[in-house]
Amino acid sequence: MERTPLEDIAQFLRRLQWTALGVGACWLLWVLAPVLTPFVVAAMLGWLGDPLVDRLERTGRSRNTSVILVFTSMALLVLLILVLLVPLIERQISTLIVSLPRYRDWFTGIAIPWLEQRTRLEISDWLDLNHLIELVRSNWERAGGVATTLLGYLSRSGFAVMAMIANIALLPVLTFFFLRDWDVLVERVASLIPRDHLATASRLAKASSDVLGAFLRGQFLVMVTLGVMYGIGLWGVGLDLGILIGIIAGLLTFVPYLGPASGIVLGVIAALVQYGDWKYVAGVLAVFGVGQVIESYWLTPKLVGDRIGLHPVAVIFAVLAGGTLFGFLGMLLALPIAAVANVLLRYAQERYTHSRLYAGDHPADLLDPATAPKADAATPAGDNGNGNGAAGAERETQ
Repeated sequence: MERTPLEDIAQFLRRLQWTALGVGACWLLWVLAPVLTPFVVAAMLGWLGDPLVDRLERTGRSRNTSVILVFTSMALLVLLILVLLVPLIERQISTLIVSLPRYRDWFTGIAIPWLEQRTRLEISDWLDLNHLIELVRSNWERAGGVATTLLGYLSRSGFAVMAMIANIALLPVLTFFFLRDWDVLVERVASLIPRDHLATASRLAKASSDVLGAFLRGQFLVMVTLGVMYGIGLWGVGLDLGILIGIIAGLLTFVPYLGPASGIVLGVIAALVQYGDWKYVAGVLAVFGVGQVIESYWLTPKLVGDRIGLHPVAVIFAVLAGGTLFGFLGMLLALPIAAVANVLLRYAQERYTHSRLYAGDHPADLLDPATAPKADAATPAGDNGNGNGAAGAERETQ
């Protein structure tokens, strides 16, 4: 039955309304990004902590007691990271700034002449390391470190100070309420879904949560573990910048090969500049070799698994695109949106492969190999199973 022109116009208007609604939601998200940032961070923390709260509830504790235990643990973990990691990183960066003249001399006196001799390229003509290093040193010394830079930025804008203080004060409060009421929020959202689509929506939501949870929890633990291992290993080798290099390599681990490759390059350069001895270079290679073996055979299979489905290129694109469109809020929303989009694409592919458009007029022959006749490898061609081949078939027809 063909549709009337009025039905076509009505369908077009409905699609136009949904498009306008989507554009309006994106515009509203862009405008309210500074306000929504603490809510998104708190919601992600509540989502990450809800399984722990549910697990504590199953042991017989009340919801409020479980939330208080999980919230206190999260707050202590963040405080420990701030107390230990921030001063350590600033000392490492200060050490790097002091060591820049040695790196400059090594590059200009050893590395670049060695490359020019073998590539026959005049690298020193278009790479002015002295200017670059002095620019970095002057900017760092003028800033006086991370804390001075941050305080200087805040002092130039009273509104920025108030906004940052409000966000910091709101974050623990919002996180606590998201942890406490997460199950209630999920039930309310589920109650708005049409009953005919509830089973499909629940399956897609669970798959999205599993993908995102496996990536965030597992990859975060892998990054932290490898960062600590690399940092301690390089510090044990004797590198002054070993902890900083280990942290960088650990953070870049979510991109395959980029984390260890960058760590090896930086570690080898640091060893050559500091000692000029291949024995320390061998120590750097040993640290990353052991780390890669542990990651490949234990950390990634145990903590991450093979159910993620988020390609590293897709992760990088999602984070960069979200940051470009919506700033820091877009970077926070990039991974959840990428995980949901990945699940929806798999669902769309599943629907497509079971559709008549893909299978044609004989979907069973294409999609269900069990319905196709199976030939017995031990039976001669033309045999009907009674061992007489074509003759037996002829007798049966008679």
